[in-house]
Amino acid sequence: MEWQIGPLVIRAYGVMIALGLFAAACLAAHEARRRFGPEAADRVWDMLLWVTVGGIVGARLWHILTPPASMRVHGVTTEYYLTHPQDAIAIWKGGLGMPGVLIGGGLALWLYTRRHGLDFRNWLDIIAPALPLGQAIGRWGNYFNQELYGKPTDLPWKIFIDPAHRVPGYEGVAYYHPLFAYEMLWNLLVMAALLYISRRWARRLLPGDLFLLYLAFYGFGRFWLEFLRLDISPVAGLNVNQTLMAVVTVGSLVTLYLRHRRAAAQAASNKPQNRGPAPRKRRKKKRKR
Repeated sequence: MEWQIGPLVIRAYGVMIALGLFAAACLAAHEARRRFGPEAADRVWDMLLWVTVGGIVGARLWHILTPPASMRVHGVTTEYYLTHPQDAIAIWKGGLGMPGVLIGGGLALWLYTRRHGLDFRNWLDIIAPALPLGQAIGRWGNYFNQELYGKPTDLPWKIFIDPAHRVPGYEGVAYYHPLFAYEMLWNLLVMAALLYISRRWARRLLPGDLFLLYLAFYGFGRFWLEFLRLDISPVAGLNVNQTLMAVVTVGSLVTLYLRHRRAAAQAASNKPQNRGPAPRKRRKKKRKR
């Protein structure tokens, strides 16, 4: 879906991505203000360009390196993108991989915090609840592009996919699972859970914990949703996105466990040992003269 305003073409996909970025920045600014004050909130808008550019570049590179099977059938492979740079940068046609967003955006955030002398882990925690909010809104861009749908279904909430956008082999099937909507709902649940945890157990969280929880929650949901996806990105016979999500989920949980175990052991070693009550001093009796 797109709108023509003179020479300008506005695509619904881009509009949803922009709305997702704005909503995520607003929530991150709110969390930064709550944690560190108004100056921290201003930092969010200052770093927004860095993180946006890094995220988009990373997302596009991930798509170029792991194109879905339906595109490979039509000859759109990594090699094709390398020899057709005009198609490689055509992000308005779709093709942004979420793993690339996290890698590229995370690298940009690290560079920004390093340059300005900020704690990278604290800022990861600030943006952690904002990420799933931005994802939830941005996923509606997949609806307008008629992509990221699931297997055929007759459920009441099924969606119709035009023949031009159907996966090869399913040209005669009209209705599918709205996989993008399932992920949107999961992302909203992840956002709510992270906001609750950040307030309910604030004293128990270590810097970086909230972002690790985001990776675990999002990775867990995305892993199971990949079973419904028709148009996977195969690498060496594996669904690369599903495999990565499994590794991310397990790795995040193990990291959380180990760092809290280490913190508990360190706290125990620094705690003064209880050696019992101090012995009483004997009073000397005065001799009578």
